[in-house]
Amino acid sequence: MIEQLPSILQFLRDAEQLKDTLRTAWTSSGRQESTAEHTWRLCLLAMIVAKHYPHLNNEKILKLCIVHDLAEAIGGDISAVNQHANLNKSAIELRDFKQLISPLSQEVQTDLLALWLEYDGALTEEARLVKALDKLETILQHTQGDNPQDFNYTFNLSYGKNQTDYDELTQQFRLLLDAETKARMEKS
Repeated sequence: MIEQLPSILQFLRDAEQLKDTLRTAWTSSGRQESTAEHTWRLCLLAMIVAKHYPHLNNEKILKLCIVHDLAEAIGGDISAVNQHANLNKSAIELRDFKQLISPLSQEVQTDLLALWLEYDGALTEEARLVKALDKLETILQHTQGDNPQDFNYTFNLSYGKNQTDYDELTQQFRLLLDAETKARMEKS
C-alpha cells in the first residue's frame, strides 16, 4: 500500500474537483450546491435509513453513494432537468470515471469500477436503494434551496418517480417531498 500512496494522492487531488463541481440545485443560503455536498448528504441519508434495511449490505450502500457521482469530477454535472435529453450520459460518465480512477492500482480500479457499474445499472438491491435515495436527496434540495425565481418545481413531481417507488419507506419519503414541492409551487 505504501508504494501506492503517490497514485492515491493523485486520485484524491483529481476527485477534489467535486468540491467545485456545481449542480443546478441551490442551498438554503442561495448559492449553488456542489456535487461533493450532494454526495455528503446522500451518505448521511443512507446512514440514517440503514436500520430499515437490515437485509442489505450497508457498507456497500455507503460505497455506492460515494462513487455514484465521482465521474462529475471530470465532466461536470448533467442537471437532473437535462438528463433525459442526454442519451449518452452513462457512456460519458463511464469514460470520465475510468479517467478519474486511472492513477490507482488495477485492483482498486477494478473494485471502484464494479461499484460504479453496479450503481449505474441498478444491478442489486443496494444499488436500487441508492438510486432512490439519490433522487430523494435531489428533490429535498430543490424543496429546501433558495432557488431562482424561474425554478421549475413541477419537475420535482415526476423526477425519479420509478426509482423512488423502490419500497414503502421511499414512497412515503417521496409523498412528503411532493407535498413540500407543491407548497413551494404555491408560493412562487
